[in-house]
Amino acid sequence: MDHRLSRRHRIALSLGALILAVPGVASCGFNYATDRENTISNGTSDKSGTVDVLNAVIVSQDDGSGTFIATLSNNSATETIHMSSLDFGSNSTTQVAAFDPIEVKPHAVVNLTNGQGIKVSGDFKAGDFLSLTVGFDNGESADMKVHVVVADDEYEGYDNGTGSPAPAPTASAS
Repeated sequence: MDHRLSRRHRIALSLGALILAVPGVASCGFNYATDRENTISNGTSDKSGTVDVLNAVIVSQDDGSGTFIATLSNNSATETIHMSSLDFGSNSTTQVAAFDPIEVKPHAVVNLTNGQGIKVSGDFKAGDFLSLTVGFDNGESADMKVHVVVADDEYEGYDNGTGSPAPAPTASAS
């Protein structure tokens, strides 16, 4: 008895194997989650300007007080840019400590966890999200909703901003 498969059987088996393999090979098609950037973190990122504000959070040891931290990444090849302001809006009671402009050189990164975090105070606690604007001296800004996180685990020791938050200056009536 001849155990060799006929040509017709070989073609049928090959075609069947191909049909079974297609779904597995085609599982990463167009516009799937595997095609998009995925940064798993508590922080909020804004990449709309020349300086990217990455993984921004407010680290809070105690309710009503915290430190704004983030990573600033300058995408300009030639321009040094300074983070010049942190603003919670005119309707907010959140106050910001005075800080010197934070320099970000061309194609450089500055991590504010290295003692450059900005102290803030107001009516917030861990778990809240606060709307804020990060301003730069080139006129650009990043509007963000930033998570307030507890100063433990990976954030332990980062509620270390300096200065005393004070109300934002208001225009005087003349």
